[in-house]
Amino acid sequence: MSLAVAVVDAQTPGNVGTIARAMKNFGLSDLKLVDPPELDPDGEAYGFAGQAREDILPNADVVTFEALIEQYHTVATTAVTNEDAAKHVRYPFVTPAELAADLAGVDSDVCVMFGRERVGFTNDELAAVDQICSIPASETYPVLNLGQAATIVLYELRELTVDATQHPDAIDRAAQPAIDGLDGQFSDFLEAVGHPQEKRPKAQRLWRRLLGRAHPTGREVRTLRGLFRRAQQQIEE
Repeated sequence: MSLAVAVVDAQTPGNVGTIARAMKNFGLSDLKLVDPPELDPDGEAYGFAGQAREDILPNADVVTFEALIEQYHTVATTAVTNEDAAKHVRYPFVTPAELAADLAGVDSDVCVMFGRERVGFTNDELAAVDQICSIPASETYPVLNLGQAATIVLYELRELTVDATQHPDAIDRAAQPAIDGLDGQFSDFLEAVGHPQEKRPKAQRLWRRLLGRAHPTGREVRTLRGLFRRAQQQIEE
């Protein structure tokens, strides 16, 4: 499956640039533009695009809405939805967090579509697409800026599009013997500060639970052990 992004009839060049940048952030490169504004290389679209000005934006394809419908499994994003299943133009819909799991099972190429800044997609356009995606937002003001909406959706699709990120795959948790040593040092600290004997088991249990939730790194454990050791030395002097 390949994944394209389409911007339909955008009015503001800067929004096109922002979407191109979000694509670059989250491992996408195939940008389709339907009735785009003029994208001046010296204007705001390229100014907002960051590094996407070098490849994604200049290589964008200008296409028709009908061509996207014919060539792709299409997903249109909209802020306004119907909660009545009888009104099926905008219903059912998925959230961005649910969309990645849905698309993982799609065999054909996919195009995620973003509509106009002021009015989004028409009902006729929404009736032609395969899926609807909507971002959960405050009922009092659910409409997002076009660039913001695209960034949220593309972020949620990162599991399908990004092979690796700058983040490690797992927490660098300290070895269990080191954590056990820190736990034992806390017990010695309770004794050194004269914490009441009958309250020590509860304090020890709370500390153990805290360590269990925190998953401290090796450096954090070493630092804490050093602090406890110095505090205990100060107390005993």
